Order: sequence, then C-alpha cells, then structure tokens
Amino acid sequence: MADNCIFCRIIKGEIPSSKVYEDENVVAFKDINPAAPVHVLVVPKQHIESLEALSDENIQAVVPVHKAIRKVAEITGIAEQGYRVIVNCGAGAGQTVMHLHYHVLGGVNMGEKIL
Repeated sequence: MADNCIFCRIIKGEIPSSKVYEDENVVAFKDINPAAPVHVLVVPKQHIESLEALSDENIQAVVPVHKAIRKVAEITGIAEQGYRVIVNCGAGAGQTVMHLHYHVLGGVNMGEKIL
C-alpha cells in the first residue's frame, strides 16, 4: 500500500466510499463523478500503479479483479444488458489516480456513448 494513494486509503478504510463489493483481493466502489447511471471502480488491494506496472511478480493480482467485475455487473443489475470496462493507463490517457483501477459503466446504451 502507498500512504499517499487515495485508493489505498479507501482500501484501508481511512476515506469513506460507497462500496459495492469487497473480498480479500479487491474492492469495488461507486465513482464519485459518475459518467453513466452505473459507474463503479474495481481496484486491486495490492498497490500497482497502472497496467504498465504489471510484471510477472504481480500479474496474478489482475485475475481477481476480472472476477470481481463480473460480480459487480451482477450486483448492479447491468450484466444482462451489457456494460463497458475501461482502464486508463497513464496521465496522458486520463488516469488521475496512480493505482490500477477498472471503470465498470452501464445502465445506459453504451453503444451510443463514447467515453
């Protein structure tokens, strides 16, 4: 965990969040600035800065994230109609928190919406 990382602080319970799902490896919570009716961030509890920081040593942290994304879609009721998953990698792509996280968006026809 990184002391100055807002997502690490959310994971530790130092900053409140609207949790949707949590297990031993992942936490998922509502985005505070949603871009769709359902907008949940799925975050590995292990601090990894971005997709570029994945290595042979930490790549297994991503497997539980993908399992959690499916659970979040079921919990939020968007699994059947479809949903979008976005990962921004680096500041130039719009990553504002340097902790790997996946945006799960749905609740609207995403085919008409470009993010």
